[in-house]
Amino acid sequence: MMEKNEKKKKDGFVDEQYFIIPTESFGNYAGHPLIKGMYLTDIGFFPRARHHYREREEGTPEYILIYCVEGEGYIHVGEEKYVLHEREAFCIPGGQGHRYYADEKNPWSIFWMHFKGENVGYFPLEEKKVTKINSRHAQSRIITLFDLLFQVLERNYTLGNFIYISQVLMLILSEIYFREKADEASEQNRHVTAAVRYMYKHLHENLKLQDIADELKLSKSYINAAFKKYTGRAPVDFFINLKMQEACKLLKSTNLYIVDIGQRLGYNDPYYFSRIFKKMVGVSPKEYREKELIQP
Repeated sequence: MMEKNEKKKKDGFVDEQYFIIPTESFGNYAGHPLIKGMYLTDIGFFPRARHHYREREEGTPEYILIYCVEGEGYIHVGEEKYVLHEREAFCIPGGQGHRYYADEKNPWSIFWMHFKGENVGYFPLEEKKVTKINSRHAQSRIITLFDLLFQVLERNYTLGNFIYISQVLMLILSEIYFREKADEASEQNRHVTAAVRYMYKHLHENLKLQDIADELKLSKSYINAAFKKYTGRAPVDFFINLKMQEACKLLKSTNLYIVDIGQRLGYNDPYYFSRIFKKMVGVSPKEYREKELIQP
């Protein structure tokens, strides 16, 4: 919180960039199908914004996105307070009273923009959550997109430029809210893939969830959630299904006794193996083999 009112400062920072887009003066542009979905009204960059402070008791008609590239600051929306650090973004929904300000000791450098349009509902802008950008590569992409907007805004206000601005705006939001989630999903997918490979190597054992968690150095809850997301099964159920797939392969391609197949897959009790097989496959191992033998 700012200690003295005289320290509060709205703008006027060294090397700042700041554009007000005269959207209302180009009403015919704002109604264009490629623009009305999402369009800017204000945008800027405030570097090392010491004493930066904004307060709007009634909020604004537009949504306000703040992306912090370094330092930190604070955002109040209603009764809630949020801390914004390096590589974090926050969106203030339209019409909600708010205030935000830079940390006194480590003031933020922020890109920010005001925007509105028919497509705002397709982004999670009402959640009032700090979104972390997980990599410097992603931050570099976001900064590049803001720089593109600044370059275009220094030129003429043509229909083509307004369309371009609208598309880059949506790309920035997609980078923050969707691209990072896809990256996280890819990481989850890699973990699931690693777990499945581990399972294949240990089909002869009776793995427990803890065994998989220990191997991947991940929590059981994380692995469980990732497997259910990508396979629709709990990890141990998925492992048993792999065992039964292997059993089917051995029943079709070898003359091994059923009891030997069960033992190969970690089942020393042949009756238990048969019960699990029938539950998963729909028929007993014997019936499955006989059915495969009479296939033309």
